[in-house]
Amino acid sequence: MYTLAVTLLVIVSIALIVVVLLQSGKSAGLSGAISGGAEQLFGKQKARGIDLILHRVTIVLSVLFFILTIAVTFFSDKLS
Repeated sequence: MYTLAVTLLVIVSIALIVVVLLQSGKSAGLSGAISGGAEQLFGKQKARGIDLILHRVTIVLSVLFFILTIAVTFFSDKLS
């Protein structure tokens, strides 16, 4: 079970990296992070199309990542 959990964790990790890299950038660099962050947070711009799909896939993969990380920790404690 430990090997299966670690294998799934590696696959989910790679998929999460790919999905995050596929998303379009919302701001340009550090200046956009300081000034443009509030516009994205409180603005009424909603993701549409592929951005919405990538956003939802990122959420699902991140939840799976945390669940699998906890499972790997649990199963590794059982081995020792």
